[in-house]
Order: sequence, then C-alpha cells, then structure tokens
Amino acid sequence: MKTIIAQLIDDFHERKRPVLFTRQTKMVQVPGKANVVIGMRRTGKTFFCYQKMQELLADGISITQMLYLNFEDDRLIGFTVQDFQAILDVYYGKYPELHDMKCYFFFDEIQSIAKWESFIRRLLDTENVQIYLTGSSSKLLSTEIATQLRGRSLITEIFPFSFPEFLKYHQLFEKSPTRWGAKTVSVLRKALRDYLEIGGFPEVQTLERNIRIEILQGYIDSVLLKDVIERHKVNNITAIKYLVRHLMNSPGSRFSVNKFYNSLKTMSVRCAKNSLYEYLDHLTDAYLFYRVPIHSRSEKSRMLNPTKIYTVDTGLLNAMTFRNSSNYGALLENLVFMQLRRHGYMIEYVNTKEGYETDFFARHPIKNEIKLVQVCWDMSDEKTFQRELRGLQTVMKALSLNSGTIVTYDDEASLDNNIVVIPIWKWLLLFK
Repeated sequence: MKTIIAQLIDDFHERKRPVLFTRQTKMVQVPGKANVVIGMRRTGKTFFCYQKMQELLADGISITQMLYLNFEDDRLIGFTVQDFQAILDVYYGKYPELHDMKCYFFFDEIQSIAKWESFIRRLLDTENVQIYLTGSSSKLLSTEIATQLRGRSLITEIFPFSFPEFLKYHQLFEKSPTRWGAKTVSVLRKALRDYLEIGGFPEVQTLERNIRIEILQGYIDSVLLKDVIERHKVNNITAIKYLVRHLMNSPGSRFSVNKFYNSLKTMSVRCAKNSLYEYLDHLTDAYLFYRVPIHSRSEKSRMLNPTKIYTVDTGLLNAMTFRNSSNYGALLENLVFMQLRRHGYMIEYVNTKEGYETDFFARHPIKNEIKLVQVCWDMSDEKTFQRELRGLQTVMKALSLNSGTIVTYDDEASLDNNIVVIPIWKWLLLFK
C-alpha cells in the first residue's frame, strides 16, 4: 500500500492543475478544525477543493505542502483504517523538512473508508495540518462528524450551480445585474428557461440535450449504486428504483410511505414498509432528495402529516421524466426550495386548520430571519392566483407575520398587506 500511496502523491504533485470556474461559496478556515465539503456527486466538490489549493498557491504555499488523495481511486481498493498511518509515513518520508511546517491535506470521498474519523481526529490532535474532507453522503455530516469530530469541524455544502453562477459560467453576466432594462430582462428570461431545463451540474452545461440527459441519468445510477445500494447493502433494487421514479415524477408533492407501500403491492412489488423508510433516508443522505415537513409545534403532527419531497436539481428532474407546460410550476417550486436550502434556511410547509397552504415557511437558524414564500407560475389564471394569494394571507395572519412573497415566472406587483409578487429571475438574483 505504501508504494501505491507514494505513486499517488507524486502524481498529484506533478499533475497540471485543472482550469477552474470559481464558485461563489466560500470556505472558512479555522486552525484545529477540519473543513468538511459535502454534497451530491458531481456537484463540484473536488474542484472546489482545487479552488482552495489555487488560493493557497497564490498565497505562496508550496505544492509539496499539500497532499490530495481520492479514496474512490481504484488503486486504493482494499485500503482500510490500518493503512492511514502509511499516508503519514510516506508523505513525511518524502518531505521530512515539512514536519515543522503547516501542511494541507485534502481527502476526497473519505466516507468510503470505515472508521476514517478516528484517523482525522488523531491528525487534528497530533499534526500541524489543515484538513479538508469531501463526501457525497450527509452521513459525513450527521453521524460521523456529530459523534467523532465534536466541535472539530466546519461544514461547507456544495450544490449545483446557482442562477448567478449559471449566468457567469455562460458569460451572460459577470456579476448579478442591478438594472432591469429591457435588454437585461430579455436575457434573464431566456437564461432562466435554460437554467430550469439544464439545471446546475457543471459537467453538462454545454452539452447537447440527448447527451446531457444520458449523463444526468448516469448520476442517478451512480448515487443509487455507490451511495445507497453498495454502502447500505440494499437488496431490493426494484423497489428503490420505483421509489426514485415516483419521487422524480412528483416534485413538491406530499409523500406518504404508507400510500407508496400500497401502490407497490398493487404492482406485485414486494417490499417491507420499514425498508421504504430506510430507502428514503438513504436517498436524502446522498443529497438526491430533500424532505420538507409540515410546520407545527407538535412532534406528533409532524410525524403523522406527510412530508413534501424536492430534488437537488431541476436538470435531473427533466432527465428522468417527461415534462409539459402544465407542470412547469412544480419545477419552479423546486427551484425556489433549492434557493432557500442553498442559503441555509430550515424549511417547512404550512397548512392551516381551514385548509389554506403556503409552500415555504423558511427560518434561518443563525440570522433568525423568517421568509414566507408562495410559488405560482403566473397571475393570468385569476382563480389559481387568488387561491395562492388567499393561502399566503391566511398563513401570514395565523403566524403573525407582516410580510410575504409570491414568486412567479415573470409577473411582478406590489399588493396590499406588504405582499410582493416577484419574477423568479429577479428573486434568485436579489435573494440574500
């Protein structure tokens, strides 16, 4: 194993650095704490680490002071927790002078190695290193870090491109526009349509549609195989594929495991109900789906009411399902959810006793800000718009909130009671 590690270190130090697209997300560095970069596969976590390496090189740090290993490299098959010490032996054997200098270790997809957290904790306690970890499973955040790296880590989440990043990548706007002239608005409308269709995964941005769909479908297969089936030893492949297909076909809809369980029975697909709960946990752990519970102070109510399910990227939704104009509203709602989630909001949906609903009650745990957001494709259908408006007004009154937002595709207005109607392309750029 030492020979392989030595080869990987040499390869990294000799390799030409990739051309990078600078992400808006920033990584805060604190001595004594590991930086953990998490998110779904192919969102750009590795390149985000290369972005950090580039910043270090610009600050005068030598490339030999950096170490990068990808634990999904086939040459590391068979690597176990006992082999971690070999990394230090080989690295400091090559560069003994670095023992007295600050070094920067980047470990990619480290969750592939069982009991990795023990090694990282030892490094933090005994070596003069800054550690950067990446992983494609939220278990890297919720379980291992919470139990083994208590207070010893800082989390950075990487998502597919945001709308401003999409505009910058396609060289439409270097910075978010601040004026809304006719030309600017025309470009933004077209870009929003493209963003809704293509999504934000970096690799597929400039690909022809059929190839893009094939690659995005491959992402789903990769998540299922590596982050769910292999990692959690799932045996009922048929049931979990049906589950993914069902969730992809109904973004933003309420999901009940009981109802889906009964649907599988009608199709003669055998699966234990508890297994379905586990599969949903695994899929959300892999950052493919997100669950939104009902807003309630009662834990019993939160458990009994179905959750809403959203997908990490609208491009994935388009790659997995057939879309027509009648369900673009669901894509719009998914886009709004991801913007709130990207900015760190804790999100719930609200349903009042009278049956009125608002899509998103979003609270920021640090800034302690609350946003009440309703999503409506357009205002042309008076009956539909009035229903959405009435739902927002009722929830504002019930929760004693003095403002609300209705996000549309292209409509804009200021209504009574401090309610703002704003087009999605402007809301995504102005959101803070």
